[in-house]
Amino acid sequence: MSNNDANNAATQPTNFIHQIIEQDLEQGLEKVVTRFPPEPNGYLHIGHAKSICLNFGTAEKYNGECNLRFDDTNPSKEDQEYVDAIKEDVRWLGFNWAGEVRYASSYFDTFYSWAQHLIREGNAYVCDLSAEQASEYRGWATKPGKDSPYRERSAEDNLDLLERMKTGEFDEGSKVLRAKIDMASPNMNLRDPILYRIRKESHHQTGDKWCIYPNYDFAHGQEDAIEGVTHSVCTLEFADHRPLYEWFIEHLPVPSKPRQYEFGRLNINYTVTSKRKLKQLVDEGHVSGWNDPRMPTISGMRRRGYSARAVRNFCDSLAVAKTDGIVDMAQFEFFIREDLNDNAARAMSVLNPLKLIITNFPEGEVERLTAPVHPQKDMGTRELPFTRELYMDRGDYNEDSTLSRKKFKKLVPGDFMRLRSAYVIKATGVVKDDSGEITEVHAELIPGTVGENPPEGMKPRGVMHWVSATEGKQATVRVYDRLFNVEAPDKGEGNFLDNINPDSFTEMTNCWVEPGLVNAAPETTFQFEREGYFVADRFEHSAQTPVFNKTIGLRDTWKK
Repeated sequence: MSNNDANNAATQPTNFIHQIIEQDLEQGLEKVVTRFPPEPNGYLHIGHAKSICLNFGTAEKYNGECNLRFDDTNPSKEDQEYVDAIKEDVRWLGFNWAGEVRYASSYFDTFYSWAQHLIREGNAYVCDLSAEQASEYRGWATKPGKDSPYRERSAEDNLDLLERMKTGEFDEGSKVLRAKIDMASPNMNLRDPILYRIRKESHHQTGDKWCIYPNYDFAHGQEDAIEGVTHSVCTLEFADHRPLYEWFIEHLPVPSKPRQYEFGRLNINYTVTSKRKLKQLVDEGHVSGWNDPRMPTISGMRRRGYSARAVRNFCDSLAVAKTDGIVDMAQFEFFIREDLNDNAARAMSVLNPLKLIITNFPEGEVERLTAPVHPQKDMGTRELPFTRELYMDRGDYNEDSTLSRKKFKKLVPGDFMRLRSAYVIKATGVVKDDSGEITEVHAELIPGTVGENPPEGMKPRGVMHWVSATEGKQATVRVYDRLFNVEAPDKGEGNFLDNINPDSFTEMTNCWVEPGLVNAAPETTFQFEREGYFVADRFEHSAQTPVFNKTIGLRDTWKK
C-alpha cells in the first residue's frame, strides 16, 4: 500500500458517526470538536474505554479537538479521588484533551442565569410538591400527568424563591425548579423536568458556594453549547433525553447548537459495569478496591497487566452501531493475549515448588546460562543461574515410570527431561517425609546438552521450567480469574453478588522466580513459561517484596 493509499484509508469513514462528520466537513464545517463527559462518581470501566477511544479517536482522525469535561452536578456522590483517577485513565490510554480540564461546575453561574432566563420567559417555575406528590402528578407512560398547582406562579415570585433556594433558606426536598414543558408528553423526560434541587453539600470544586445544584439533564447539553462541541456522541440510553436537550438549546441564549448522536454501549459477558454495583463490590469488601485486578475498571485492568495498546485495539475493533450488544469476554482476552505474546518478556517461575537436586553438579557452584528474553523478537538475553539445588513444579513429576510419553510429557523415574534453556536430566530417585510425600527429586544432568541435542537414545519426554533454589528469589504470586462465574451476573431474579466466582483470587507466597525479576519495574509484564502471563504489581512490587499478578492464561480455559 502506498503512503497516499494509507492516508486515504485512515481518513475514510469507518462508522455512521464518521460518515456524518464527513458530510459536515464537505458542507463547510471547519473543525470537529468532541468531548468525553464522565460523572466523577466512580472509576471508569471498559465501557467508558470504548467511549474514550471513539471520542478522542474521532477528534484525532479529523484533526479536531476532544474536551475532557466532568459533569459534576451531584456532590453527594462525587469525589476528587474519582476526578484524579479518570484523568489518569485517559492519559494511560494514550489520549490528550484539548486545553484545560473542564467542569460543569465552572458553568454554574451561567446555568443559574439561564434558569432565571427560563423563568422570565415563562418556561420554568419553583414547585413545592413533595417527591411522592411529584411522582403521582407525573403520570405513567400510558397515562398523561397533570399540572403542578404551583405551575402558574408569577415570574417575580419564582425568581425570588429561586434566589432564596440558592442562599439556603429552604430545606432540602422542600422545593425544586422545574421546566414548564408538557405534562402530557409521551416522552416522560419532557413532563416538566427538574432543573435545580436543594443540596446543602460541599462541592469538590466550588466548596460551599452553592446550596442548589443543576440536574444532569439541565447541564449536559448546555455544556456542549458553551464549549462549541460539534458532535455530542453518547450511548443509547440518552436517546430519549435528546428532545429535552434540544428544548433547552432552543429556549436558551446559548452560543452554539450542538447535535447529539447515540451509539450502542459496550457490554461484556461475565462482568457488571453499573457504577452502583461496582461501588457495592468495593464498599462491601468483595474486592480490594476500584483497582482490584478482577474489576472491569480501567485502573483494575491496568493493574492486572493489560496494556493500553491492547485495550485500544479491542475498542477499535468493535462496531459503532445504533444498537446495544454483548461482546464475549474471550474476544477481549484475544487482544490481551495477542499483545502479551508479542511484547511480554519470557521468564521462569515455579508456583508449586518441589526441590530438585542435580546430584552430579558440584555443590556451591553456579553456572551462568543465558536465554533469550523473547523467542521471536530481538529483546536481548537474560542470565539463568544454574545450581545443584533447583526448584521444579510439583506437578511435573510422577513416580509411575510406565506412564505413556504421549499422555505424560513430564519427569518420571529413569527417564529424560529437558530443563528449559539448560541441560537434559535423568530422574534417579526421590526423598520422602514421614507421611510419604515427596520432598526432593534427585536427577543427573547429561553433560554437553545445554543448547544441544542429547546422545542417541536419550530423547527427553518434554521441556520443564525451573528456578535455582539458591540464586532464585521468593515472590508472592496472585492468581486472578473472572470475578463472576455466569455470563450475565446481574440478570435474573437473584442478587448479582450470588454469582461471584469463589475461585477468582488465590494468593501464593512460596513461589520462586528468576533473580532478575525482582528488579523489574512495576507494571512490567512477563510470560512465565508454561504458567501464563504475569505483571509486577503496580503498587506493591519491589525488590524487597516482589509481587506478581496473573494477567491471563496462555489459552482460554473457559471454553465450553
